[in-house]
Amino acid sequence: MSDIRIEERETLIDRPRVKTERLVLSRPDGETREQVERIVHDHGSAAAVLPYDPVRKTVLLTRQLRFPVYVRGDEALLVEPCAGLIDPGETAEEAIRREAMEEIGTRLDTLEKIAEVYTSPGFMTEKIALYLAVYGPQDRVADGGGLEEEHEHIEVLEWPATRLRTMLDVGEINDAKLLMLTQALLARRPELFD
Repeated sequence: MSDIRIEERETLIDRPRVKTERLVLSRPDGETREQVERIVHDHGSAAAVLPYDPVRKTVLLTRQLRFPVYVRGDEALLVEPCAGLIDPGETAEEAIRREAMEEIGTRLDTLEKIAEVYTSPGFMTEKIALYLAVYGPQDRVADGGGLEEEHEHIEVLEWPATRLRTMLDVGEINDAKLLMLTQALLARRPELFD
């Protein structure tokens, strides 16, 4: 991706949601105590959903720029399930329905909860609720694409479920949320992949 230019870089340690914590831990022998330092990013909670159409055997996904992936040197346009942070006072279900309208322009009715997982427990507090949801053409009521004020430029993808299966089989899924949700969909709805 050649059209990205880093204008300024700053190390963020003393920002409100990134903290250095010093801990005193008892060793397994119970006698000695050691002091360790950990950096914690209090990122909040999130939710993600993989909508699927059981009749047409399709799934709805997003593709968007993920700058940390770019910094690492990988392909920065990442294919992911619809996802977002849970706002204060919002449930995970409310958040994912809101995100589905914003990102993929789709109304979601019944959500099938898969799990709640920590995304990077060595550094972040974030816990993400994962869902599957049925959709049909009648549920695609807007364009999606994200919110302009959040500088989101999200491409909505509607793919055959078999394409996800192929990506899974050859190791091409590189987003953890999508990997877990694809495996859950395969286990719970194998008929989509025929």
